[in-house]
Amino acid sequence: MLLSALGFSLMTAFVKLVGTHDIPLFEIVAARAFVSLIISYLDVKRKRISVWGKNKKLLLARGTVGTIALMCVYYSVTTLPLAAATILQYVHPVFTAVLAVIFLKEKIQIPTIICIVFCLAGLTVMVLPGMESDSSYQLPIMSVGIAILGAFGSAIAYVIVRKLSNTEDSSVIIFYFPLIALPVSVLLIGHDFVIPDMHVLILMVLIGICTQFGQYGLTKAMQTQAAGKASAYSYIQVVFSGLIGVWVFNEIPSIWTYLGGGLIISGALINVFGQKR
Repeated sequence: MLLSALGFSLMTAFVKLVGTHDIPLFEIVAARAFVSLIISYLDVKRKRISVWGKNKKLLLARGTVGTIALMCVYYSVTTLPLAAATILQYVHPVFTAVLAVIFLKEKIQIPTIICIVFCLAGLTVMVLPGMESDSSYQLPIMSVGIAILGAFGSAIAYVIVRKLSNTEDSSVIIFYFPLIALPVSVLLIGHDFVIPDMHVLILMVLIGICTQFGQYGLTKAMQTQAAGKASAYSYIQVVFSGLIGVWVFNEIPSIWTYLGGGLIISGALINVFGQKR
């Protein structure tokens, strides 16, 4: 799980680095999807199962929602400090809990309610000080909004995956993500395509490799440990992203990022361990 978190942290760092070379957002998504599509296809074939799955409508919905969420996440990564963008992604348990109640008829429990309160308080602490006209600390409101939209999209994808896990192999579910993301992102690039030099091209390939590395570590962890125990370790990604932000991008998180992020991560961990208790 720690290696998975490191893989996802490196992925976001490479996305941010590619963004500094004026590569369009949709081109970054397309590169990531292209690499993931090849690796995912080979993985499905290795298992000797059909790449198309059984519940095609729901698989297509998962791919579509995941694509929109990915675009939002990549936009937030390229326009926000790395630590802040990563922290905002961990608002997704709030949305997942609400959606699970509505669509999966799951009961909402006290730890989840505490998580929702902590996450909303953390968001307020991170965003509100920047809205003061005389404040030197400011997160772009549009970028924050798109980051939260990405978290909401991720939550929808998680709920769909939970539903699909009853009938579909995990490799098929993963395969549909780049299958939708690649043609959609290529279509949206339009005339904005930029031919990358070799340095940028290597970074773009590394985005896809680190993503698959992160997903593989996540899958293996979930197979060998209880989901709650394994997922608790994923929050180390915030630490990795913060360190990379300082080391590579000279981003020093503000006190408001620390306080708000602490509340959001605390709420998420209460949700993870509270459910078990």
